[in-house]
Amino acid sequence: MKLQITSEPGHLDALAVIVFEQNEQHTEPVPPEVVAQGEWLGDLRASGEFTGKLYETAILHRPQSLSAKRLVLIGGGKAEKFGTAEARRIAGVLVRTLKSKGVKKIGLSLFNGMNTAASVQALAEGAVAGTWEAGKYKSEQKADSNKELEEFLLVGGGASHLATSLENGRIIAEAQNFARDLINEPGNRLTPAVLAQHARDVASAYKLESEILDAAAMKDLNMGALLGVAQGSANPPFLIVLKYRPENPVAPDHLALVGKGVTFDTGGVSIKSADGMEKMKYDMAGAGAVLGAMRAIAQLKPRIAVTAYIPTVENAVGGNAQRPGDIVITMSGKTVEVINTDAEGRLILADAVTYAKRDGVTHIVDAATLTGAIGVALGHHNAGAFTNNEEFLGKLFAASRVAGEKMWQLPMDEEYKDYLKSVFADLPNVGGRYGGSITAAWFIREFADPTPWIHLDIASTAWLDDGRPWLAKGPSGVALRTFVELAASWKS
Repeated sequence: MKLQITSEPGHLDALAVIVFEQNEQHTEPVPPEVVAQGEWLGDLRASGEFTGKLYETAILHRPQSLSAKRLVLIGGGKAEKFGTAEARRIAGVLVRTLKSKGVKKIGLSLFNGMNTAASVQALAEGAVAGTWEAGKYKSEQKADSNKELEEFLLVGGGASHLATSLENGRIIAEAQNFARDLINEPGNRLTPAVLAQHARDVASAYKLESEILDAAAMKDLNMGALLGVAQGSANPPFLIVLKYRPENPVAPDHLALVGKGVTFDTGGVSIKSADGMEKMKYDMAGAGAVLGAMRAIAQLKPRIAVTAYIPTVENAVGGNAQRPGDIVITMSGKTVEVINTDAEGRLILADAVTYAKRDGVTHIVDAATLTGAIGVALGHHNAGAFTNNEEFLGKLFAASRVAGEKMWQLPMDEEYKDYLKSVFADLPNVGGRYGGSITAAWFIREFADPTPWIHLDIASTAWLDDGRPWLAKGPSGVALRTFVELAASWKS
């Protein structure tokens, strides 16, 4: 899909304008395209057919005084609550609503203060993300050639700084869709070796340094936790390392992005229920977000060094599979009693985090579909955030707000560490029934300290069981935009 910002859109299949809810204290001006239609908006409001509620739409065919074939009203909700997060979603709603009607060329008016750099970038991100569909392997694609959107134009501006914002938005959203493609791949098509090849391809295309450690290399490094998870599968494990180095770094800081890359998770010997297991292809959503973020970072060129670490394995059931009660020796030298083989993500992250620290990184943030407990705590709208450094978390939260990705901090009090006790090893890989997402985070922290570190548990936000008006059902790509913004806005 072509993106463009222009003051002269030419003939459009649809011109969209954002209209807010009416407010007695404050009334937003009505776009001139709507004023030209006489009492149309007033009649819609009076009948309740269109009130300006967020994401609500109304379509007028063959509008007066316009060359566009359709005039589309899309609700912006309450004007005082409208921001870039809503703008991003509105663009996605427009794309998903109108492409299903065979519309090829959409224009969105930048009326009502939308011609800012932040708004333009958000609109570009939402529009491109809205084009993604999950049905790649359908023999008869839903989106046939008559329903492919060709152009999305922002109408009413053309300054060079807005063109840059538009391009930045395109880069980020295309990286998000790339990550969603990876996460959507079934386990028989995306093995650890295939994920490693995708990483090599990204490194080659976007001029990143790459290092792929195989099982032999990891054995030499004593990565017993990672290798223990992998030993039940015929598909060998890898540790993927991608490095971005800026020409003029802003600081000596070095950011590590660590992504859990379990390409399929059966649970191992502690096998999962069959109900919903097919979705466990998404257990590498953290890896997908990190790999996509590196693709965008390489193009946007922030002034901080960033290295990605992606431990990738398949957690399978086999004759050589890891057993409950096994004790593994991690790269750090700490020993772990494996109580539950389905708590495998924290094991592979432990060795990856240790390796990142050995590389001399100054800050670590990991993303992992780690626990079902995070969904119980926060539902499907916020990722869980855990840290050993409040200042670092403040930077990440500032980035997440710009990126429009919701995250919520959970406690890391010392008392929770007491749940992780083992008679037979330094620590167990699970801490019991209570506070499951917190004890999982504490497990990783045991390997991250004292380096400033953040853990994002994205298990309940990385996959949409039901599509949203602005995003298709399936992988969301969550955390990717936050990672990119964190790097882009980094100040020492």
